[in-house]
Order: sequence, then C-alpha cells, then structure tokens
Amino acid sequence: YQLDPARLALQQPRQRILIADAVGLGKTIECGVLLTEMIRRGRGRRILVLTVKSMMTQFQKELWSRFSIPLVRLDSTGLQRVRTNIPSNHNPFHYFDKTIISIDTIKQDGEYRNHLENAWWDVIVIDEAHNVARRGTNSMRSKVAELLSSRSDSLILLSATPHDGKRESFASIMNMLNPTAIKDDSNYGPEDIEGLFIRRFKKDIKAQVRGSFPERIVHLRNHPASVAEEKAYECLAGIKFRQIDQEKKTGELLFKTLLEKALFSSPAACLDTIKGRIKRTLERTNPSRFDADVTALNDLAVRLEKITPADYSKYQALLEMLRAGSKMAIGWSPRETDDRLVVFTERIATLDWLAAHLPADLGLRTNQISILHGGMPDVDQQSVVEAFGNEASPVRLLLASDVASEGINLHYLSHRMIHFDIPWSLLTFQQRNGRIDRYGQEKQPQLYYLLTESSHPKIRGDQRILEILVDKDAQVQENIGD
Repeated sequence: YQLDPARLALQQPRQRILIADAVGLGKTIECGVLLTEMIRRGRGRRILVLTVKSMMTQFQKELWSRFSIPLVRLDSTGLQRVRTNIPSNHNPFHYFDKTIISIDTIKQDGEYRNHLENAWWDVIVIDEAHNVARRGTNSMRSKVAELLSSRSDSLILLSATPHDGKRESFASIMNMLNPTAIKDDSNYGPEDIEGLFIRRFKKDIKAQVRGSFPERIVHLRNHPASVAEEKAYECLAGIKFRQIDQEKKTGELLFKTLLEKALFSSPAACLDTIKGRIKRTLERTNPSRFDADVTALNDLAVRLEKITPADYSKYQALLEMLRAGSKMAIGWSPRETDDRLVVFTERIATLDWLAAHLPADLGLRTNQISILHGGMPDVDQQSVVEAFGNEASPVRLLLASDVASEGINLHYLSHRMIHFDIPWSLLTFQQRNGRIDRYGQEKQPQLYYLLTESSHPKIRGDQRILEILVDKDAQVQENIGD
C-alpha cells in the first residue's frame, strides 16, 4: 500500500499530491518511495523538505537510512554555518541541492523571503501540511507555503489530519497543488480534487500488514477532586467579571472558559493564566476600573496556591500509576531500557510543574526525565526525540506538549501513553495517540486518560465534555479507524 501514492503521482504530468493516510501508516516512507522514483527519472536533483522543528532529525534519518537520499539539515545552527561560508549577497538555498528546514525558521526571518523567491527546486515536500492551511487571517506559515508552492514543478504535501472541518482551510491546501482545481472554496466535492490526494485508514490496508497493528486499549482513570480543588472550582464558578473583555460580546464567558480549561490542566496552568491577565490588565488605560476583577482573580489565585501536591488529585493518581507495587500501577518500570513512557499535556506551565515534582516523588534522576515543547530551540527538540528512541540513553519518561503530537515516532521503545490532561480537539487525540499506535508497534498500545471529577454541578457539567471527547475518539477509531 505504501507504493500507491507514487503510482498515483507518476500518472500525472506534474507530481503534485497530498498524501493523507491516517496516523501511523508511514507517510514518510511513501514520500521516500516517490522521491526515489523521481530521482531515477532525473526530476529530483534539487529537493527541499519543510517540516516542524521536532521532526527534522527523524525525517532526515528515514530518507537517508531507507532511501539513501541525503538531506542537509538547515536548523538554526546549520543556517548560521552556511551564512558564514558564503558572501552576504548569495542565496543560502543555492548552497546545497537537498535540504531540510523548519518552516518556522523560514517564517521568522523576513530576509529568507527574498531568497525563496529567487530559488527553484525540482521537488518541494511539506510535512504536517495542515499547519500551512489558511485559517482566518493568512498566517506567515501559509504565506511561505503558498510562495513555495510556485517555486517547484513537483509538490508533495503530507498530513494525517488535513481537514479541520472548514471547507476553506482544506481548499487552501488543495489550491497549492492545483490553483484551478477548486473554483469555489466553499462549494466543492471529491470529484474536484480527484487525483490530487490519497487517503487510507488502518482498516483499508490491514489485509496487507496482518499482525502489524495490535488493537489499542484505552483506560479512563476518573478520580474525585480534593477538598482544596473543590474550593478552587467553587470560587471559579462564582466569579463574575465587571470589566474584563466587556468590549467583546462574549468576553467574560470566554475568559472564564479559558480559566476553567487551564484549571482542568493544572492549578499551575491556571495560576499562570491569572498572572498573565492581571499583568496585561494593569498595563491598560485607567487600570483602576479593573480593581474588582483583579481582586476576584487574586482570590482565585489564593485558593489555587493552597492546592499542594498532596491535594492535587490528578497528580496523586499519576504517581499511583507509576509507582511499582501500588494497586493502580500500570506496570511501567524505569529500570527497563526498552519500556519508556510518554505523558502529554496541553499547557507548558503544567509540563514545567510535572518536571519539577516527578523526579523526587518517583525516585528518578533528573536525566531520566526529558521535556519537549514548542518553545525549545530546534536543535534541543531534535536531541530530545533522538534520546527517547535510543536504548543507550538514560531517558525513561518524556513529558511533552502537543508539539510532540505531530509526526514523531515514539513507538520504538514505548507502548504506553498518559494524557495528563485531555485535549479539546479530536484531531489532537488522533495525532497524540498516533505517536505510539502506528505501523511497526510490536506491543499492544496502552492509552490512559486522567480526569478529575468535581461535585460542583457547573464544573461537573463541563468536565462531562471531556468524557464525551474520549468516548467519541474511541468510537471513531473502532468504526472507521479515523
């Protein structure tokens, strides 16, 4: 089945295709097959690969080890090295014929736009292409991608989640492949983009890879909120803002929802949100009109600060899962070099809090825990991913934000994943779980969702949304594998 995208693309006069197979089916391999065929036909001398920062090393290794295609990694260090080796007026994109670079590296430096406009490639590959779709205002990522789509005859887009439910966003991706395919961005069907994309799910290819997809097991771990947590929930539910965002029709409701989502992640994340809002509020014109709102936020902050690690029920549930010999233990052991664990969280403040507390509470050395989030330099992200997949590395536990949910292979030494907080998007569910539930996983994937249950009716009602999302993800996976 991994040969089919190349077969489809090579039937076209120009090889422009979206490879949209479901998470874990091997889109990088499918891309490598197509690139190899194009190189053999003399159409692949100059290749540019754009991907997210955390994926650069993995993509580079896959194409070299499986297809002998050498990509020079132009991360921030590599680019600086090139720029010191060439005259200042020379185009760094002419220096190497086959390169891989992060799209965020390009978008952050306006100087590169001129260089891009004056460079041409035989093939351009954009990994995780859903990140370059137009959504509302045209982002820098989408502008760079649209510019590049015109700088090559051949364009390969890769994404397991190309459609976010908005016709216009998906149309913007397809228009990069063929600007004439879709006449009306809000009214089109599969027949308009036939031949431009290929998408299969696990159920479609199971007969070809019998035994290669062990069925995942999902565990929902509910635990009651502590007394200190209930007091914070009660305070949050009773807050009524007088001025915050009143110029926006639903401003108060939106900010309360933001606070609630942060608290569902962790007290640390909610405190971080509160401090940020108070700081911005006091910097506004006539800040005294916000005094009542700031007082309300400070009252909530006081209750959050009283939630100690012992009172933090979700954290205590996590410790019970990871401690050997406890009734709730999941069987993970940091002594095993080939049994590594991934813990996902949406909030950086939550991730930092876990990184500060877990080593002592689990008896782990600091070098046995790694963190991965989008604010890290590209070189650091790549080294973390490499260490997690290296059996000789001391890393046993990876604490990751959703930057790690896209494309990264984490299944070589790991078959367990814990969602410390539950994402509010089914696309994120799919991307996260696909890090360990993918082609080549030899053990049965074990997925754990942690959910705190409050007795407060308003909070409990909102927490029910998260339970429904977990259930929906399980139903979708069971019914169609996507």
